[in-house]
Amino acid sequence: MSIFRNLNEGLHDICFIWWREMKLMARDEGVIIFFLVVPIVYPLLYSWIYNNETVHEVPVAVVDDSHSSLSRQFIRMCDASADVRVAYYAQDMDEAQSLVSRQLVKGVYHIPSDFDLNINRMQQATVSVYCDMALMLTYKAIFQTAQLVTMDMGTEIKTKLAGRYTKQEELIASKPLAFDEVPIFNPSGGYGSSILPGVLMLILQQTLVLGIGLAAGTAREQNRYGQLVPMSKHYHGVSRIVAGKALAYFMVYAVMGAWLLLAVPRLFHFPQLAQWTSLLAVALPYVLACIFFGMTVSCLVRYRENVMLLMVFVSVPLLFMTGLSWPQSNIPGVWQGISWLFPSTFGVRAYVRLNSMGASLADVLFEYRILWIQAGAYFLLAYLVYSFQINQAHKRIKQEYQEMKERVEQRKKHTQA
Repeated sequence: MSIFRNLNEGLHDICFIWWREMKLMARDEGVIIFFLVVPIVYPLLYSWIYNNETVHEVPVAVVDDSHSSLSRQFIRMCDASADVRVAYYAQDMDEAQSLVSRQLVKGVYHIPSDFDLNINRMQQATVSVYCDMALMLTYKAIFQTAQLVTMDMGTEIKTKLAGRYTKQEELIASKPLAFDEVPIFNPSGGYGSSILPGVLMLILQQTLVLGIGLAAGTAREQNRYGQLVPMSKHYHGVSRIVAGKALAYFMVYAVMGAWLLLAVPRLFHFPQLAQWTSLLAVALPYVLACIFFGMTVSCLVRYRENVMLLMVFVSVPLLFMTGLSWPQSNIPGVWQGISWLFPSTFGVRAYVRLNSMGASLADVLFEYRILWIQAGAYFLLAYLVYSFQINQAHKRIKQEYQEMKERVEQRKKHTQA
């Protein structure tokens, strides 16, 4: 009979902690911003900015010191491309630099005076390309256009000098191996389809940890002795406290996770190749690992602002350490080891392979297992740190009680004297 009574009491305490945590979240404006506003608005804003994944007709300036038929052919071919538009003809590099500084053009093509002479002498000619690196998309369009035009002109010149007699021989000489260039996993070849799916997973982790840390700072500021857990008859079991808080966070981020991982990619037409069952299987341990990770980190938060200093500045390094925007093989072993501490590392890799590359759950089984291991490990860490916090609070209360008792006894002695 006592077993059922303890079970009923435990469930009642968990529900009470869950309900109290939900009320605290609803009353805290900072937590609402991180739990609701940021996950809803920030992905929309970020995805909308990069919705046009490729740029066209990027204005460039040309400095033609050669004034030859070949240089004019190079300029015409660049201007005829879809990505570049020759907007200005500058007299020298100083004028071209002035155009770039005034943002009238995004790049400069400089054709040297010996361009035609070197080609006629059977020597290698060069074309200097200067790009405004403020925006990666314009840099890519300007540089790749110049590269493709030089390759086409080089093939044409080589074909003329080869002395072939038929068109078929010229075709074989210029292109001995026919191939079709097909970009896989990123049909548009854009930045959004490549990076933003991983960013969505990272947003889920960062907002969750920031919201939990902010709630922890609020609890410390409101409680009398600065403890993380209030002194109440419902807060006497560590497992009940961890379960009740985690249940409140999980209910919020079950909705936010569906919005970030299913709705946003569909709204902006990102690649979606995974089945919903596979995404659910990966999202479940990932959200749990992020929740317990956030609860563990929240014990380091003394004030509401501390969580900003702890988590915000690591967002960009965490994105790099996932191997999404920087090759995983080029990441030093020490940093790869550090990346294993964060759920986002394996969550991003699993989600991108499932949703963008069409992998199955068996293909990401390693990341899937690591996420469950992280969820279990951070649950134990959260249990330990909450136990420590409760023990410290009890010691402080006993100390306060003992000091108060001593003061009362001293007053009695003073009164009797």
